[in-house]
Amino acid sequence: QLQLDESGGGQVQPGGTLTLSCAASGGTLRDYSIGWFHHAPGKEREGVSCISNGGGQINYADSVKGRFTISRDIAKNTVYLQMNSLEPDDTGVYYCVPTVLRGSSYCVAHPDASWGQGTQVTVSV
Repeated sequence: QLQLDESGGGQVQPGGTLTLSCAASGGTLRDYSIGWFHHAPGKEREGVSCISNGGGQINYADSVKGRFTISRDIAKNTVYLQMNSLEPDDTGVYYCVPTVLRGSSYCVAHPDASWGQGTQVTVSV
């Protein structure tokens, strides 16, 4: 069974950069579309970016387009989320889970997704 472990979070100032990692084990990324989800304090969890299992389709939420970049390294079985120009609203816990891509902007967590501990991102002065 696929297991995903998030890392790379931290505290940065507005305008800063972080790169999150999602390391997969128990399966290959070639078989799974993977998405990053953001859970901000007091808000519902939302999909911010996802990449198809073939790597040919990438979706971004409107709120992160032009600032975040998702990528993956098949050899390392890892998905990354580079986060540039970070804003205070980007604060929260970030999770990666198996995902269904819908349209060009939406990432929907697989109904059987198992949510890990995530990685905390804090954007503040």
